[in-house]
Amino acid sequence: MTQVQLNTIKADGVNVFYRSAGPPTAPVLLLLHGFPTSSFQFRELIPLLASKFRVLAPDLPGFGFTDVPAERKYQYTFDSLSLTIEAFLDALNVGKFAVYIFDYGSPTAFRIAVRHPDRVTAIITQNGNAYLEGLGKDFWAPLHTYWASPTFSTTTTEAQALLPFLQLGPTKWQYTNGVPEGLQSRIAPETYTLDAALLTREGGADVQLSLFYDYRTNLQFYPRWQEYLRTSGVPVLALWGKNDVIFVEAGAEAFRRDVKDLVVDLVDSGHFVLETHVEYCAEQIDKFLSARVLKA
Repeated sequence: MTQVQLNTIKADGVNVFYRSAGPPTAPVLLLLHGFPTSSFQFRELIPLLASKFRVLAPDLPGFGFTDVPAERKYQYTFDSLSLTIEAFLDALNVGKFAVYIFDYGSPTAFRIAVRHPDRVTAIITQNGNAYLEGLGKDFWAPLHTYWASPTFSTTTTEAQALLPFLQLGPTKWQYTNGVPEGLQSRIAPETYTLDAALLTREGGADVQLSLFYDYRTNLQFYPRWQEYLRTSGVPVLALWGKNDVIFVEAGAEAFRRDVKDLVVDLVDSGHFVLETHVEYCAEQIDKFLSARVLKA
């Protein structure tokens, strides 16, 4: 079995924790997780892809085991996350890379891609949104209310209403909702238990509320990201949990408007497709990248 290395590297003044595997000279596949998880999300996927790719999976600032020193005075915005991940890639001397985007990983990666379109060789979007129609109406309603506040605050009624999202119950729901009954037993309890424990660390609530509020900026950037998809020619595999109510199926279909080289694969699962279909996903990613990145 491929050995996954656990590492930390200084980048952008942040101690970035990351998982890695694969030949150091192989094409790079960057795995970017989202809320509420960390690179732990990719624990089973990494070994399945490491024979052909140099796989890198960092924990975003505010998540997992990445450490942000207090003196860094870090601003928890998606611009900041993207700059830190870009610095992480530079610290590892990574030039070109394919990227797997999920949830928060999507706005992080698209910011980098717009700044450096020549560096991204392919995109695998697993419920990584870039279109308004991809936002599940009911789920996002409380966030729209929060965004209506003219300035960021952690103490308003609207902000406090979002704090339950950090607790164990709602975190578990994100893993289990939309998963067919016969696949529920595949959801490992350590996933949502670890996520909730890390999210509720001291200072964690303020970090997450800051990112919740800043998420509104991603919607403003959607047209720019869609233009990038149209003009860059980057190939995209939309490997999408079709029962997800956070980033809904319409978000996967919307890529058809802008991407010339597109594969849409709707998987009978929820938000966390890798928990139920990791081997299938690995096969589809391998097939997609082998025909585009390795062939090139």
